[in-house]
Amino acid sequence: MRGEVRISSWRTPPLLWEKLKPLARQMRHQPTPEEEKLWGHLRNRQLLGFKFRRQHSIDRFIVDFYCPAAHLVIEVDGAIHDYTPQEDAIRQEFLSGQDMKVLRFSNEVINHDLNSVLQKISDCLR
Repeated sequence: MRGEVRISSWRTPPLLWEKLKPLARQMRHQPTPEEEKLWGHLRNRQLLGFKFRRQHSIDRFIVDFYCPAAHLVIEVDGAIHDYTPQEDAIRQEFLSGQDMKVLRFSNEVINHDLNSVLQKISDCLR
């Protein structure tokens, strides 16, 4: 529900967070052009009033975008994901097991059909 915050059963352990924090910070400061483009539409509650975080850690994973109120993870898949299908499958299984919905968008679709991306995200938030 809009504005409702779910209590989650996961937490990134403090020792793990200390290791992930520098990487997450670097990824926030050096986003891909496609991440930057999508972030421009998600930040500051621009999409239906929902708050998104970027490069957010969930357990041992850092996800591109996360909306806590909707338990929604958005991943932007660039060329690197062509070489990491097993890691992506493990991440997907873990996040789904935490009652999170995961949307994945390729760089190509963000560059050429951003409106459909925003519509799909909006549909999940409703």
